[in-house]
Amino acid sequence: MLTAPIENENFKYEHLLSSLQNLEEIKSFSVAKETGKGLEFYLKERAEAEERTGGNRTYLVRDKETNEIAAYFSLHTGSFTIKSVDNGDEIQYTIPSVELSNFAVNSVYRANHPEMKRIGEQVFKRFVLPAVHYGAQLFGVQALHIYALPYDDLLQHYSSFGFSRLPSEMEAFVHTNIKPDYDRHCIFMYQIL
Repeated sequence: MLTAPIENENFKYEHLLSSLQNLEEIKSFSVAKETGKGLEFYLKERAEAEERTGGNRTYLVRDKETNEIAAYFSLHTGSFTIKSVDNGDEIQYTIPSVELSNFAVNSVYRANHPEMKRIGEQVFKRFVLPAVHYGAQLFGVQALHIYALPYDDLLQHYSSFGFSRLPSEMEAFVHTNIKPDYDRHCIFMYQIL
């Protein structure tokens, strides 16, 4: 059975509610880009409540040496439905999935540690993907999906992590039928596990 690593050579991660101190320390988390301020707001104002209701699981990624918060990510289960045509018949498929609902690097940490490169990539490849694969060993999951902010550089960034967009007709179907209202301006992207 797979296990989800909780540390690598640079970082470790922990559940948001594993310590009351975490709730105090997230107050200094910052996202430099104005377009990412919603991610900062979520961590500071909504993450604890969604933890308590079971709506999301949020993890803080810390520097192993300094214990500073370097990044955070949130996951919850979900699914998405796509449609296709088979021998002239329209068929809909529901794919069990995990949503990477929030993901941000702390700009304060980045400024304090300019020598640390590709923080987001490290967090994604070393912690997010293994956690999702671990979950897939426990319950049925076939994909990881996100609703990315609609900026070309960000969409390209997620593409470099292995996410793809659906063909335009299927993307329109997903956006019309299952996209949460709070993600109304975002672009659906996914990767099959």
